Amino acid sequence: MRRRTLLRAGVGTAAATTLGSSVPATAAADAYEPLGRLEVDGACETVVGDDGDVAYLAVVDGFAVVDVSDPRDPTLLAERRDIAVGDRRLTDVLDVDVAGDRLAVPGPANPAFDDDFYGIVCYDVSDPSDPVRAGEPYETGFHVHNCSLDDETLYLVCNGTAENPLVVLDASGDDFEEIARWSVADHEPAWRDVDSRLHYLHDVTVHGDVAALAYWNAGTYLLDVSDPSDPQYLGHVAETTVDDQLELDAAAVNDAYLGLPGNDHFATLDERGDLLAVGRESWATDPGDPEGAGGIDLFDVSDRDDIRQLATIDPPATADASYRGGSWTTAHNFELRGGHLYSAWYQGGVKIHDVTDPAEPEELAWWRDPETAGFWTARVAREDVFVASSTTLIPNAPTDGGLYTFPIEAGQQADPPSLTGDDERTATDPEPESTNDSGSESGGDQLSGFTATAGLAGGALALEWLRRRGSEE
Repeated sequence: MRRRTLLRAGVGTAAATTLGSSVPATAAADAYEPLGRLEVDGACETVVGDDGDVAYLAVVDGFAVVDVSDPRDPTLLAERRDIAVGDRRLTDVLDVDVAGDRLAVPGPANPAFDDDFYGIVCYDVSDPSDPVRAGEPYETGFHVHNCSLDDETLYLVCNGTAENPLVVLDASGDDFEEIARWSVADHEPAWRDVDSRLHYLHDVTVHGDVAALAYWNAGTYLLDVSDPSDPQYLGHVAETTVDDQLELDAAAVNDAYLGLPGNDHFATLDERGDLLAVGRESWATDPGDPEGAGGIDLFDVSDRDDIRQLATIDPPATADASYRGGSWTTAHNFELRGGHLYSAWYQGGVKIHDVTDPAEPEELAWWRDPETAGFWTARVAREDVFVASSTTLIPNAPTDGGLYTFPIEAGQQADPPSLTGDDERTATDPEPESTNDSGSESGGDQLSGFTATAGLAGGALALEWLRRRGSEE
């Protein structure tokens, strides 16, 4: 592992423009680019501590801790790899989450060997340079693809059954205790008869009293978790119905879990809980097809009786959107913060959008280096910096593992590498890929009780283990 620092020309000068609504781009002499980069083997998901100075990365065989207080010089503070629980190992760590001084490290993210440890290991990170095991490891008996931790509750996704439930643990003490489960099949029992891959619970994020569950083709579900021991259904958005999925034969299921419509992969809310963003991770099902990568949909959820899809941010264009042979530009993980959307698009790069008017999202910055970086997530560190992790888990791609730091400002990359083989627009050109669902300049399709009406697209599942094994075949 080694550090490589990347400096923007003129960073910190008056030419750098702080983000705001309808901000002009940075001058060409101050081209938009990373502030710094630290190579981190195995980097996947990244989260940021409360003070914004420390980032925690899942690194497949454990986790890494990085000091980002000087974004021009991100520095490794600690690593914990080859984590053992007795004579078993915690493997396939693709996600971590931090709350206060506690870091939750789940695994394996996908079905693994029987003699691996399936569960959660927690660390006290009050001294980020010296993480220390906290409490007893919690054994789940199921693989944990993603989790969400707050001060007193840990939310886990549980898959591989007909129910694929959300599992809720009391985390108020040193040890964990299961207190609740909730499943899409509790809400609509017919999902138990659908191939479980098509209602895979891929991710959970929790904002205040609301949990957002990305349930692949079943849609994105919102739960009231004000009482975590008794989650209550609030509503959902979906692009397909359970009847659609029941009609699929075995061959069609394989395409359905890779390709659009659907593929609710990651969902999150803004600070007020009024704006929901749903990312769709997908690929072309035919080699060489440039269409099929998924984007990010924005929903107004401020009025639970009048939910509206406002806009779609489409993925960067690519010459080949297929799974094994193409350049990946599909949406992955992202964050809504302060009226802006910070997003990661694998080899399509990272982006910042102004979503203060979510019906008309405005692209403010975009940076990519598809031969080096395949971005997994984008997270705000502080008001002027966000971080983004790059992964190697893209089949047949040369991308490196690492953590990048970026300025939160409007700007354009100088001579961005092409993804299509043609000259491409810059971030300051008009924004053709952001569209609202009404087919007009404003408004949107109304959703009843969060459930999208027929006519919206529908979805499928693609797991990170497929990517990893796809690169070996």
